[in-house]
Amino acid sequence: MKNSGAIPFLRVSLGLLIAVLTVPYAAFAQQSSDAKVGAEPPDMGRQALAFPPNELWIHADDSVTWTFNSDEIHLATAGVRADSFTVVETTIADIEAAYQAGTATPEDVVRAYLKRINAFDRTDSPQPLTAGGDQQLQPLNSYMHVNAHALQDAKQVNAKVGGALFGIPVIVKDNMATLDMPTTAGSVALGGSKPQSDATVVRKLREAGAIILGKGTLTEFANFIAFGMPTGYSSQLRFQLFQVPGADLSKVGYGFNAYDPRIDPRTTAPFNDGRPVLQTGGSSSGPGIAVGDNLATVGVGTETSGSILSPSGQNMIVGIKPTLGLVSRFGIVPITSGQDTAGPMARTVTDAAKLLGVLAGFDPNDSATQPCLTPGNCFSDYTPFLDPNALAGAHIAVPKNPYWTTFGLGANRTTLMNNAIAQMTAMGATVEECDLPDQAALSAFNSCLSESDTAAREAAGPNGTAPCTSVLGFGFKRDLNAYLADPNFGPGVSAESDTIPVRTTNTLHDVVQFNADHPEVALKYGQAIALGSDAYNSPSIDQADYDADRARDLFLTRTCGLNPLYTGVVPQICHDQGVVPATLPACVTHPHDAVLFPANFGANPPARAGYPSVIVPAGRFPNLAKVSIDAADPTFNPKRSPFGVTFSGPAFSEPKLIGFAFAYEQATHCRITPDQNDSRAIVSCP
Repeated sequence: MKNSGAIPFLRVSLGLLIAVLTVPYAAFAQQSSDAKVGAEPPDMGRQALAFPPNELWIHADDSVTWTFNSDEIHLATAGVRADSFTVVETTIADIEAAYQAGTATPEDVVRAYLKRINAFDRTDSPQPLTAGGDQQLQPLNSYMHVNAHALQDAKQVNAKVGGALFGIPVIVKDNMATLDMPTTAGSVALGGSKPQSDATVVRKLREAGAIILGKGTLTEFANFIAFGMPTGYSSQLRFQLFQVPGADLSKVGYGFNAYDPRIDPRTTAPFNDGRPVLQTGGSSSGPGIAVGDNLATVGVGTETSGSILSPSGQNMIVGIKPTLGLVSRFGIVPITSGQDTAGPMARTVTDAAKLLGVLAGFDPNDSATQPCLTPGNCFSDYTPFLDPNALAGAHIAVPKNPYWTTFGLGANRTTLMNNAIAQMTAMGATVEECDLPDQAALSAFNSCLSESDTAAREAAGPNGTAPCTSVLGFGFKRDLNAYLADPNFGPGVSAESDTIPVRTTNTLHDVVQFNADHPEVALKYGQAIALGSDAYNSPSIDQADYDADRARDLFLTRTCGLNPLYTGVVPQICHDQGVVPATLPACVTHPHDAVLFPANFGANPPARAGYPSVIVPAGRFPNLAKVSIDAADPTFNPKRSPFGVTFSGPAFSEPKLIGFAFAYEQATHCRITPDQNDSRAIVSCP
């Protein structure tokens, strides 16, 4: 189905800025300043996608609009500095130095980022772009909303007040409430929602002098709505893109990974639905894409289980999933308070550490942050822990079952992991294979997700043998309803168009019903997980079930799982309850400073435990689907996929983990920019 113009392009009542912030882009009209042309046709290098005519206007009040009547972007009121300021791989320190030297102002820096967003992220042409066939690069679609007043905000930041992030452009995931932009969580059922207040993390960013460039796309509802939904897809992005006449509704709704921003060329289901050939990672896909391709200096994502680690690894950046309670969740569209957190995404460990210091701290609106009142748990500055020698003398455990084995790590990623371990060993770390002692019991206690799972869990009750954990499913319904009932952030408001009347959204059930009433845009992948969550309809037992399941989660992930690896002691109760065998390997009898996982493969145990993790780039490997892609199109030559290694530790061990990640980063420098990626069938760092 293509939009023939029945939904007028200029009639979008979502505050989505489609008419004024759809930045032109497509067709390979010019190379970007950082482009590299490869030696072979399949690796054409990174080219800016400009779809002339286009024009950027900055008005007297510093608001921004784009029009389409010039062959180049004109930065109204912009001086030479804006055109000469380089944002590619620019760090917080680089921007601070430019400000101190007087060679750039916050307005200059924001203009430079807007220009780059214009070149790579947006288009006024109908998507998907098809002029180049299978080789056609797509808009990245990392921004759900570009801040129309970003330049005005840049002008208003107070140099005298300063702040740890003075004049630093930031992208935040579009599940964080912003009073000046819609907050949609990627759902068309919330597409017109305009909170009355900022989320705590957004408020802290602004107070630190940061400039919110915009809201990042995400996997819808943080990937807690449907089975089989590709990372980076959402119904709200699909709806927005379909407002452009000629857009193909059956193929749009995806963000694209800058390391290979093309559509999967395979013609068989499910791969022929317009999805990217290289996964973006999720659910914090937009911040991952934008930071990875220098469309923002740093970003803030959220994680319930893997949603910071996954896109950070896939976009060759650093991600920190903090300890539960280190960062406030107030004003963030939730999955469950038992696991949700927000955290930094950056191109360097240093920038991630700087951002974490701004985000961390007690918030009276989030009781989980109470431990931040205890000295030594939470810091306002994590940069003192950036130690290039931190790995010397460190003891690191590497659980391989099931993270290397049944999870399908494969030969290429195994090589990258072994290379990383060899590097850490050379730096003085002791690294040994050591599985979680209760891994079998932990693997057996999975999440209740479907309607039948919910029914089975309610039937068991809080004192029965739970067939699965309700922490995510029941938590989603309870906490989303509470968010929508908070007058600071709710109620939600749906998207609207000529064919979709606006509707108020007060509950998860309202979301489910809106989606069911508009399946043509809302239900490309169904909503089986949302239905499973909405099926919790026994308040007298559901909370008790949740409490029992949360206690079981902590028992399995903390008491008998990760804690023994950190302390070298297995509590007797773990044996008594039969979750840990009587005979254990010697590695469990001595403490480790951290656990090392491949990419986001081990996200689940630390997420359920509420423990921190830090991922850092560790190389590239051939696209996982290379064999079948080559069979479908031998000339396509998929580019390599980024890969990261993840350090995890006990609660509030961020200082130690940041040190390990920094030491590894400084020794390896595995990150490259997207234009440097290639299609060689090898593994390497970089």
